[in-house]
Order: sequence, then structure tokens, then C-alpha cells
Amino acid sequence: MQNFYLKTANLAWFLLIVSLLLYSLDYLVFGRAGDLVSSFLGNLAFLPVYVLFVTLIIERILKEREKLVMMRKMNMAIGVFFSEVGATLLRDFSGFLTDYAELTVRLAVTMRWEAKDFADAKDFILNQDFNVDCRGNDLSGLKNFLMGERQFFLGLLENPNLLEHDEFTDLLWAVFHLMEELAARERLDGLPQSDLDHLALDIHRVYKILMRQWVQYMYHLKSDYPYLYSLAVRTNPMNPDASVEV
Repeated sequence: MQNFYLKTANLAWFLLIVSLLLYSLDYLVFGRAGDLVSSFLGNLAFLPVYVLFVTLIIERILKEREKLVMMRKMNMAIGVFFSEVGATLLRDFSGFLTDYAELTVRLAVTMRWEAKDFADAKDFILNQDFNVDCRGNDLSGLKNFLMGERQFFLGLLENPNLLEHDEFTDLLWAVFHLMEELAARERLDGLPQSDLDHLALDIHRVYKILMRQWVQYMYHLKSDYPYLYSLAVRTNPMNPDASVEV
């Protein structure tokens, strides 16, 4: 820190000396002290405007750069989420849907998808009322999977970059709520229909946000990391016919 202040002070003295030499040269060549003073005062009068203008520009550039860095870190963390648990949840939740066939058609992401395709997919998820049915599904397996990843979810909540992402934060809270609902029940077989309906609502909440985040993440890969997007398309958890082989 001391070296920084020392370098700043040396630079300031250097610039002041250069300015003094230039004014001295102007006086020696033209010899018009009045014009020189007038020019100096005019420049001095506009100095606050210069400082304000430069400060605003630099502040905006720094904020844009900071935002870009934060978005990259955020997308990296979201990518880890889908690699570790997100894709598995998308596959596991598919068994709870009664209208999964239509969903696989609408979310069959390909290499040819453009921005409009991703936007249409997000709108479809937002407006579609998915029917979730917990009867005959493996609630115990879902519970064990979520509880096994509890520390991973806690680590994501501690990531300050993700807290700036409102929808992803909502996803994490929805997952935690579902986890707590399942963990609070010692047995998940033989539950009354009212309880199954309640769990269905919790799963529906998680699944809807999860799918929208997945579509947004796929668009991010398409835009910035084509090679990762290629693998993500070939391992699409929403496509039962997807194959990793090229």
C-alpha cells in the first residue's frame, strides 16, 4: 500500500512539473502573460466538469466490468449445480409428471436452437400447468438423494454471487423446503392423499423453477461455451433418447 501511495505522489509531482515546463515554454515563446493566465483560469474553471465527466465514465466502466465478472462466477456456480444435482433432479422429477411426453418435445434442445427458441421454451414452462402425481413414485429415493446433497446445497447458499440471482435463490429455497418436508416424515409409504397432494405442490414448485433455470443455463452455454453446449445437448436430461456419443 505504501508503494502505491509513493508511486501516486511521484506521478503527481511529475505531471505538475511537466505542466509548469509547458506553461514556461509558452511564456518564453509568445510572452503573453495575460493570455496565459486567462487560459489557465479557463482550464481551471472547467476542471470540475472534466473530473465529473471522467469519474462517471470510469465508474460506469468499472461497474460493467464488475457485473460481467460476477455473472461469470454466477454462471460457473450454476453450471456446477446442474452437473452435480440439477440434471439428476430433472430426470428424477420426470417420473412425477403425468404430461411428461409433451415436455420432452418442447425441451428437446438441439444445436440449431437460437435465442427465440430458448425464449419460447421459457415462456412455455412459465405458462404451462404441469400435473404432478406422487402416487406410485419413489419419494424415498428422492428424499435420500436430496439429503445426501444437503451440504452441497448449503455451500451454494453461502456463495455471495448466487445471492444476487433472485430466481436461482428461489430455486434453492424451494429445494430446501421440499427436502425438509420429506425429512420430517419418517415413512413415505402409505401417506394419505392429502399429504401426497401437498408434496406434489412442493415438487411442482421446484420443478418449474428448475426447468426455467436449466433453459437459461443452456442458453448461456450456447452463447459463451459452444463446446460445453454440445455435451449438454447430447446429455439433455429432458430428452429420454439423448446419447452422449457423437
